[in-house]
Amino acid sequence: MPKVCLITGASAGIGLTTALELLRTGHVVYGAARRVRKMDVLREAGGHVLEMDVRRDADLDRVIATILREQGRIDVLVNNAGTVLHGAVEDVPLDLARDQFEVNVLAPARLIQLVLPHMRDQGSGVIVNVSSIGGEISLPLGAWYYASKHAMEALSDTLRMEVAPFGINVVIVQPGIIKTEFEDQTAAQLREHSGLGAYRSMAAAMAERSENGLDQGSDPQVVAETIRAAVESDAPRTRYAVGWLADKLLELNRTLPDREFDALASRSITGGTA
Repeated sequence: MPKVCLITGASAGIGLTTALELLRTGHVVYGAARRVRKMDVLREAGGHVLEMDVRRDADLDRVIATILREQGRIDVLVNNAGTVLHGAVEDVPLDLARDQFEVNVLAPARLIQLVLPHMRDQGSGVIVNVSSIGGEISLPLGAWYYASKHAMEALSDTLRMEVAPFGINVVIVQPGIIKTEFEDQTAAQLREHSGLGAYRSMAAAMAERSENGLDQGSDPQVVAETIRAAVESDAPRTRYAVGWLADKLLELNRTLPDREFDALASRSITGGTA
């Protein structure tokens, strides 16, 4: 049976690919993002396109109201929209850290609050929170991003227990290394926030590695297919690790002593500079 789905951050990368995948398999798809023009491909494929800035409560209210008015229900929420922030904890201004949490944690939480009454009335629903392997692990010079993803996973775990009696599933998706434009600003952020201070050697090494690009990484399609499988399952798993290095890095984090993982992570990110 087709489900009415909302995917945030649907203008590129995992969000757009997921929207197209759900549309391809017969679902009613609403894609929401700030960059509406970049969603022409979704509109042309038969999807619904809505402008939304997750920082604006009025936009969130309007998007949910529009879907309910046009479809009478909402079955799936895919919280995919997010931002990334690089720099040492000491260097990154706290107003940027607050914005990171606003986009990556509080906006998804507000959308969850908006859809839950309707999912409860239906007696069904799926909430997919796109986290990251960074929801469990942490790497140098990305503390605020990792903290936001750790928070989203904790929120999801609690939410899963709260809404299970109402027939609602909560799923966490943990992408590994995925080839998207998400990390395009990494080098610039590293140099801006930490390029001149005490962490400049580490930041420079990491920025250089970022600019050289990833030799490997998974296509966002693998994440989209995982999300579609979770949405269509009668009993989805609580967590899906997907993409290059996802399972390997999570397993290392879970089994290695903390300091051994710290050393491994620092070497891999900075090329040996610590």
